[in-house]
Parts: sequence; structure tokens; C-alpha cells
Amino acid sequence: MTGPGSPGSPVPERPVAGGSAQEEPVPGRRAPGTGSARRRRPILRRLCASVLVFEAIVLILAVPVAITIEHLQHGVAVGLGGGLALAAVLLAGLIGRGRWALIAGTVLQVLIIAAGVAVPALYFLGVIFAAFWFGGIWMANRLEPGAG
Repeated sequence: MTGPGSPGSPVPERPVAGGSAQEEPVPGRRAPGTGSARRRRPILRRLCASVLVFEAIVLILAVPVAITIEHLQHGVAVGLGGGLALAAVLLAGLIGRGRWALIAGTVLQVLIIAAGVAVPALYFLGVIFAAFWFGGIWMANRLEPGAG
């Protein structure tokens, strides 16, 4: 007796949830691990983009503070805070597309600290977010295999 359940008969392989390690390549599809930089560095992208988005929120919230407490002119406060926040949001979408985005994010951190000339609270907030920024890069480099 040689049926599918009898001893000695070949057992058909069942695919494991999430795909098997022996998947055959699909035409037009990249093999695992050969995707773009965005796919190879998901932790870096998530951490650094999160830092930039939260930083943008803090910058927008700093505009009324700059107007009320620091007596900064409306146009200057909105231009400075809004411009830096817009740059942070745009960079958050570009993180992971190349090393240049990390360099641009680092330059943005320096600019935010330098904005402390107009709004002294940004010295403190800029240093905190710069620490989060570099901490995110460091952590991603430790956690992602083959990164660096």
C-alpha cells in the first residue's frame, strides 16, 4: 500500500507561514535581501524618521512661544520654525534612500541648535533631538544585520 499517508511515501512539502526558505524566484521580483536601501534599513528609517517627525511637531509648537515669550516678529518665527519643521518632515520621507539623507538630517540638527540664537529654548531642544538622532543611527547600526 503506497498512498500519501503510508510509510515510505514522499510527503508533500507544506509552505510555512510567511513563505519558505526555498521559494523559487518570481520573474520581475527582486530576491530577498537585494531590495533598495529603504528595504535594507527598515530600523534606521523608522527610528530617524520618527525623530524628525516629533522634532517637526516641537518646532511648530515653538512658534507661538517664540512670538509670545521671545517677542520675535510673526514672520520671523513662522519662517524659522515652519521652515525647519518643513525640512524635518521632508527629510523624514527621504531617510533610507541614501547616505545623503542622513547627512542632511545631521545638518538639520545643527541648524536647529543654531536657531537657539533667535529662540534660546531651541538650544536645549536641539541638543536633545540631536542626541535622539545620533542614538537612532547608532541603534539601527547595532540592530540591523549587515548595516554600516
